[in-house]
Parts: sequence; C-alpha cells; structure tokens
Amino acid sequence: MKKHMELTILSIFLVGILSGFQKSTVLPVNSEQSEKAPSLYVQSKTKGNDVFVECILSGISFRESNEKGLKAGKLVIWLDGKRTKEVNSAAFIIKGLPAGEHMIKLEVVDLKNVPYGVTKEFLVNIPK
Repeated sequence: MKKHMELTILSIFLVGILSGFQKSTVLPVNSEQSEKAPSLYVQSKTKGNDVFVECILSGISFRESNEKGLKAGKLVIWLDGKRTKEVNSAAFIIKGLPAGEHMIKLEVVDLKNVPYGVTKEFLVNIPK
C-alpha cells in the first residue's frame, strides 16, 4: 500500500510538471513582444586605453533592411558630454581614451537621428 501511495504521488508530480510545459508559448516576433518599449543592456570592459562595449538591444534592429518588422536604429556614443560617433552594431570598441575617468553615454536613435528615448550611461576608468 505504501509503495502504491509513493507511485501515485510521483505520478501526480510528474503530470503537474509536464502539464506546466504545455502552457509555455514562444511569441512570434511580430506579436506583443515587439510592441513593448525597446530596452538596452550594456556590458563594458576596459583594456589599456580601449573600452570594449557589448550591447543587447530589444525591439530595434541595426539593419536598414528590416525583414522582421522591428524598428531600425543606431547607437550614438557620447564621451564626457560630447557626441563622438555613431555605430550600427551591438559590439564595438572605443579606442585611445586618455587616462582618467570618463562618462560614456549610449543613445539609441532612428536612422534620421530621432531619439527613441533609450539611453545608458556608465563610467570607465582608464589607468595611468
């Protein structure tokens, strides 16, 4: 009797877990997920006088020809309050910074430089 009880509890547990997986769905790109506000996650690493930057940008594509229905855009790099350059990729290097602390701001804009309202700021320290 005890063995049947353990088997029954185990069966209920397994059925509960497996039925939970049936309710998970993957949203297609053109559904609710693409209608959400864009978000930007930034990771940086300093090596010498260079800063390696990797970005994860949701809701916006860096490609001009957009087959997935996402908005097209680019990143504007601001260094210590001054606009320095634009990039069209999620990973890039800011080269040759002088020693000291620098405030880097990344701003997401469309192809006509109209801001999407998504920015990230971070501080880097270039050693002497």
